[in-house]
Amino acid sequence: QVQLVESGGGLVQAGGSLRRSCAASGRTFINDTMGWFRQAPGKEREFVAAIRWNTGSTYYGGSVKGRFTISRDNAKNTVTLQMNSLKPEDTAVYYCAAGLSTITIMYTRGYNYWGQGTQVTVSS
Repeated sequence: QVQLVESGGGLVQAGGSLRRSCAASGRTFINDTMGWFRQAPGKEREFVAAIRWNTGSTYYGGSVKGRFTISRDNAKNTVTLQMNSLKPEDTAVYYCAAGLSTITIMYTRGYNYWGQGTQVTVSS
């Protein structure tokens, strides 16, 4: 049974930093793309970042590029999202996802498995 278990997040002031982690289990993920999405109230789920597990290639949404960094730890089967210079508009529920798509990685349809989601709140 595939599981994506998220940790980290919480409340931070604008300009601060947070780290989100996603531990994957249940099968091998070497051919997967691991992604992070977020969803604010009343808005659609938005692509944040993705990383290909085998090559380490990374991709970022325009609103977070230069501030967020995605990385992976093969030994721990964990993907981490380091969020720096946080802004109030980064406030959302953040989700980890895994999928075998190599094309639609910026869209939710490119992912088959999702974490439980965790609230990140940035106060002004």
